[in-house]
Amino acid sequence: MKKEYDICIIGSGAGAGPIAYTLTKAGYKVVVLEKGPWFKTKDFTKDEITAVRRSVYTPNLMDEPQVFETKDDDGKWIAKSNKETGKDFWNGSLVGGSSNFMSGYFHRMKPNDFQLLKKYGTIKGANIVDWPISYNELEPYFTIVEKVVGVSGHVTKHKDHEKRSTADYPYPPLQENVISSWLDKAAESLDYNLVPIPRAILSKPEKERNACVYSNYCGSYGCASDAKGSSRAALLNKALKTGNLEIIANAKVFHLETDGKATITKAHYYDKDKNKQEINASTFVVAAQAIETSRLLLMSKNQEFPNGLANNKGQVGKNLIFSAGGTGSGQFFYDDLSEKEVEELKVPGVFVNRSMHNWYEIDDESFNGKVKGGTVDFLFEHANATSKAIRQKWDDNGNLLFGPALKKKLKDYFTKQRRLKFEIFADWLPTDDCFVTLDPEVKDKWGDPVARIRLGYHNHDLKVGRYLAKKSEELLRTMGAKNINSHISGGAPPNLVVGGCRFGDDPEKSVLDKNCKAHEVSNLYVTDGSFMPTGGSVTYTWTIYANSFRVADILVEQLRLKNLMQS
Repeated sequence: MKKEYDICIIGSGAGAGPIAYTLTKAGYKVVVLEKGPWFKTKDFTKDEITAVRRSVYTPNLMDEPQVFETKDDDGKWIAKSNKETGKDFWNGSLVGGSSNFMSGYFHRMKPNDFQLLKKYGTIKGANIVDWPISYNELEPYFTIVEKVVGVSGHVTKHKDHEKRSTADYPYPPLQENVISSWLDKAAESLDYNLVPIPRAILSKPEKERNACVYSNYCGSYGCASDAKGSSRAALLNKALKTGNLEIIANAKVFHLETDGKATITKAHYYDKDKNKQEINASTFVVAAQAIETSRLLLMSKNQEFPNGLANNKGQVGKNLIFSAGGTGSGQFFYDDLSEKEVEELKVPGVFVNRSMHNWYEIDDESFNGKVKGGTVDFLFEHANATSKAIRQKWDDNGNLLFGPALKKKLKDYFTKQRRLKFEIFADWLPTDDCFVTLDPEVKDKWGDPVARIRLGYHNHDLKVGRYLAKKSEELLRTMGAKNINSHISGGAPPNLVVGGCRFGDDPEKSVLDKNCKAHEVSNLYVTDGSFMPTGGSVTYTWTIYANSFRVADILVEQLRLKNLMQS
């Protein structure tokens, strides 16, 4: 006899965890189907080769490739499989998803992020729309995330600060390096306003999770102390203790079956031995991360939905969004500092935790009026030794170094300086040239068509990024940094991707309604970042968590009413 579940969730990351957590605590039976393996806390290592230089937490590209369309020098779209190029675009395929590997930089979206069209108007070539919900509707759920997932920090008001229903974060700030005070001093002299960054990392232990141990290896690494607020550590582990959650790992869902009445009846998946299995449930939630969510819906074709599930209006996969901006850095050489300053700067593991919001809205004549700006976060260069070493193999003239010259450069880099970076986050405007389809030829190891992703961007994104980079470079210059540089491009970061199933009130132009239920399917919800019609100028995880908790409350109420009607 097959099990019946109230909710079947495909995926287990930030969009899935709140659904599983809330519904199981309310007494409903939930099953999670996760394509990747189930790594536990004890399995996460700080070994660089395992964590970031091999396909351990991401699929092997020979088994699960993707195809990318990018423009060549003549403006022609060229498609290439990463089975051939080796460019890995996966970002975590395991229980808890990519939330296991985030750095936990948590900024709330601000009210103007929800009304990009109303506030700033149209931009030619961009498919800008306003959200069907407001910041005020999502605010209580940002607060829930702070408490349940765990956010550490200290609220510092500034001109673009969003309204809050609580005075401060539930956990005190994490420990900081002395360079944070240098940033503050330089910012004050420039009349810049730096604020501490809230982090989804516990600064003190809670009942079932330890505090941060300041390992120096955080972003891109699984957390060995469970301090990081991953879906796995913060939500799924607790949902399992209710006895109402079943997690099936190594379960690759390939088709969602409907009954001819726009209702899903089964999720079909391959188990770890490639055997076909199926799951029955009353409601289905897809949260497989934006690209894979669109791919699954497009693969779920039938007579009722010949172009893919919930895609009779042709909107699934459209308006994919990444995060615009780029990076920059400057170096602090120990010979320029006092002995005390050097020792304090060398302290590993503790955080920089500073962010600049002065230009979240830009009012500058170079833009011919007000435009949405962005956020700048400051952090140390990643601790990964291999990647740092590889970047030292060239001399100042671009010649490859060998032998003693290479040894000296490596020694100087690792022992005589420390690099401070900045990362810029701005809106990646949705366009007709950034979307997901199914590749007509390339298949994965199960024989299913892989995602074909066109990676187009809007030039406006670059203009905003360069504006913010100039401000950031000036701050580093004031601090006394040397070799200051920045890089702004239209490159798409694989860890910051949303859209593809945008929500809205108009079924002709959106896939989901305001509650993230598919317009065309009665029991399908999408709760990963796919729902976002615009991305805002911050990292996405907090917004995905908050919206998923919002939808979870809606599902609880619907199931309650359904049970009342049946009783």
